[in-house]
Amino acid sequence: MRKPAVFFDRDGVLNRDFGYVYMPKDFKWIPGAVKTIKHLKDKGYTVIVITNQSGIARGYYTEENVEDLHQWINDGLFHKHNVQIDSFYYCPHHPTVGLGHYKTDCECRKPRPGLIMKALAEFNIDSRSSYFIGDKDTDMEAAAAAGIKGFKFRSENLFNFMIQHRIL
Repeated sequence: MRKPAVFFDRDGVLNRDFGYVYMPKDFKWIPGAVKTIKHLKDKGYTVIVITNQSGIARGYYTEENVEDLHQWINDGLFHKHNVQIDSFYYCPHHPTVGLGHYKTDCECRKPRPGLIMKALAEFNIDSRSSYFIGDKDTDMEAAAAAGIKGFKFRSENLFNFMIQHRIL
């Protein structure tokens, strides 16, 4: 049976976007984000993060740095709140700026839906009962291309935003 999911952009939706966040000391939760994740998991949703990480292509940090941060996020969620994000998908590429093989016009960088499509298949997700929460037009374009309803986050509190848009 297909499951519903909520996809989140990371920087600017789950955490404050200070630009190229890859270290735990720079990761600051958006108010209501943890409560939202816990509430969604309690309701049976799969929770997935879809994030462009062009800082990798630019040489600011490595894929290992991003993976370590994502593990740190999930470890903290588990130890403090007994919940975890089901998966993190990230695009390390950039079409015009980058080092080596990271400088490429790929299918995984939003606004293209490559990472969403991969998650839909890997988690057997029902796109009709799923949502994408992002803070940029590229997030909304990726959601539309994947056949998922998108909501543009423009608030100070993610939980309140989700209630206001009747997602929770």
